[in-house]
Amino acid sequence: MCSCDVIFPNLSAVILAGGLGTRLRTVIADRPKALAEIAGRPFIYFLLDQLAEKSIKKVVLCTGYLGEQIREELGDTYRQMDLQYSQENEPRGTAGSLRLALPLITTDTALVMNGDSYCGLDLLDFWRFHAENDHSATIALTHVGDTSRYGNVDFDETGRIRKFVEKKEAIGAGWVSAGIYLLSKNLIATIPEGKPVSIEKETFPLWVRSGLFAYCSNTEFIDIGTPESYTLANTFFTGEKSWI
Repeated sequence: MCSCDVIFPNLSAVILAGGLGTRLRTVIADRPKALAEIAGRPFIYFLLDQLAEKSIKKVVLCTGYLGEQIREELGDTYRQMDLQYSQENEPRGTAGSLRLALPLITTDTALVMNGDSYCGLDLLDFWRFHAENDHSATIALTHVGDTSRYGNVDFDETGRIRKFVEKKEAIGAGWVSAGIYLLSKNLIATIPEGKPVSIEKETFPLWVRSGLFAYCSNTEFIDIGTPESYTLANTFFTGEKSWI
């Protein structure tokens, strides 16, 4: 049994905030998605508050499109957390930007979060599940009523992921990625350097072969990647939460 209550606060956290946000251009054309205003404040603050509440000390922000705006907004510290930036000079995809940030990750395991989605799972319980089972990679999943927008995740009774079902093949209710991952630094180092790589479409399906595990959390979840979900996010964070 590990002393996870002690280890958890020492994790490096990484927020993937470098996306182009093309689907949101009709509603927010002048800023990156992470700075989209939700309930009167930039969206990224909800993610940072979630980390600060678990005593995370260091956050690496993987930035890209209009990334200088994120640094200008946040600066070098937020609450008790040290903020560092890994700015890509050209689009590298979610996995490529994570690989670029590897030198800034100072712990053996990184808590990685998508910068355009929020899930209210218990991060400490997520870490305990990952650490006590000695996994190299664990993906948090949440249950939604319609998986066609996301694709769903198929896993066995032990939680080992068998495959990812693409959006065009996914129908009905099911488990989808909540955009929060625990990944070993050594595993991140296997991502190819210097080219665009998608963590969802390329890296995770590859890691299935070596052992990729699911942590299920049936809790509130939203992403702000489309104009429709962005509109709903205001009520989500003001108490009228909906499954998206």
